[in-house]
Amino acid sequence: MSIASSRITTRRPHPLRWARQRIDAWVLGRVPRQHGPVTVTRNRVYIVPTRFGWGFALMLLVMLLGAMNYSNSMAFALTFLLGGLGLVCMHHTHANLVQVQLRAGRTRPVFAGEMAHFELLIDNPAARPRYALSCTWARGMAQGSSMDVPAGSYCSHSLAAPAPRRGWLDSAIVEISTEFPLGLFHAWTWAHLDMRCLVFPRPAAPGLPPPLTAGEGGSLGQARSGQDEFSGLRNYQRGDPLRSIHWKSLPKSVTPMVKQFSESVERALWLDWSATPGATVEERLSRLVRWVLEADAEGRAYGLDLPDTRIAPGHGEFHRHDCLRALALFQLPAPGADV
Repeated sequence: MSIASSRITTRRPHPLRWARQRIDAWVLGRVPRQHGPVTVTRNRVYIVPTRFGWGFALMLLVMLLGAMNYSNSMAFALTFLLGGLGLVCMHHTHANLVQVQLRAGRTRPVFAGEMAHFELLIDNPAARPRYALSCTWARGMAQGSSMDVPAGSYCSHSLAAPAPRRGWLDSAIVEISTEFPLGLFHAWTWAHLDMRCLVFPRPAAPGLPPPLTAGEGGSLGQARSGQDEFSGLRNYQRGDPLRSIHWKSLPKSVTPMVKQFSESVERALWLDWSATPGATVEERLSRLVRWVLEADAEGRAYGLDLPDTRIAPGHGEFHRHDCLRALALFQLPAPGADV
């Protein structure tokens, strides 16, 4: 056996990075989930120097040593002036987050496999604006964009997260940070808002029409009162509206004649779970989602029949949402229930 093959290489984590991950895990595990609004108090703001801050401190140390070596009063004055500027900067960085309020905004449903967007509302009740606030997921890889919040106003920010499965998707812990005004210090806080996104099943590929089930049919012409097509005249009956009287035929007949219309009645389309093809539950749900979307696009009245839910036929945006919600939560435990 060669020496090269006998060597065993192992990657050891960096001590500082490992310690930071352990501290973050300990702190994040103690962030409570709250409905909001969440007010950022002074004891909830963490602050550390940035790499520019450490470089600034090293520069001050070198300047102080040089001033002491040459006993130069102007060098001492410049060093202490810059040191005081750094302390004032630390105070403003910390104060830029204090008393900021975080609220959960609106979250729109998405389909499985898409990106869910959680809206975060940042309120500034103070009489001074807040500058360069950045929002992202806690210890996330993506950097959040900076924003300014005017005095007495609010700002909206959207955080994206992948939605791989149907059901309820809970938001992670949010981190709001700032390095205003000079970037020498990084101040941040964490909040876990009660935000959820409803994830619908992924729609199946189009092409397979829904099977004919009981209660489904085509268009049937019925002679009932409607406003679609003229079907003839009939004798006037008490209670008929005056606008339906055929006035042109009145001089030729003793009895007034009434215009009669017929409308096309379309039986509702029932989407039945038992008649849906699919080897697994998720395949059936995907196929039902596709049929719901197609029926809604065609403007047809449709109903949904699941083993534990039955939705009466209807149409429109709210009806589509109710059907997709039932498919998303099919056979899933309720939020907060023991699994």
